Amino acid sequence: MSKPIVLVDGSNVAHSTEGDQAQLANILIVREKLSEEGFEPVVVVDAALRHQIDDRAGYEQLVDQGLLRQAPAGTDADYFILTFARELDARIVSNDRYRDRLKDFPDAADRLIRYMIVQNEVVLERRAGKRPNGQEKRSRQG
Repeated sequence: MSKPIVLVDGSNVAHSTEGDQAQLANILIVREKLSEEGFEPVVVVDAALRHQIDDRAGYEQLVDQGLLRQAPAGTDADYFILTFARELDARIVSNDRYRDRLKDFPDAADRLIRYMIVQNEVVLERRAGKRPNGQEKRSRQG
């Protein structure tokens, strides 16, 4: 049985920790976390990220290996992420809410898995949504 695909907004993830420099390590630990949880991560990045990333050689190696999918130069990776998610019926790991794309992709918000990275640990948001085994219940503490 194949693993469910999850699209990763790699540029969003790379920029998600403190500081100005995009970090390749962020992408690697999110990929690892998703794999551990039984998903097949597909990381899509903006072409501009290669000029912003802290580990250029490591980045280029991952592109060459096909582990990072780079959007064509001059295009918007968000469009490709949202289109692939729709075509593949996949979730998206990103803290971007894609508000500027909701007209064309009204289901984008339902596909999102938000996340945090703290001290090299990744926590993925757990919420009801597209789950293979039906709706997930959320408990309320009062």
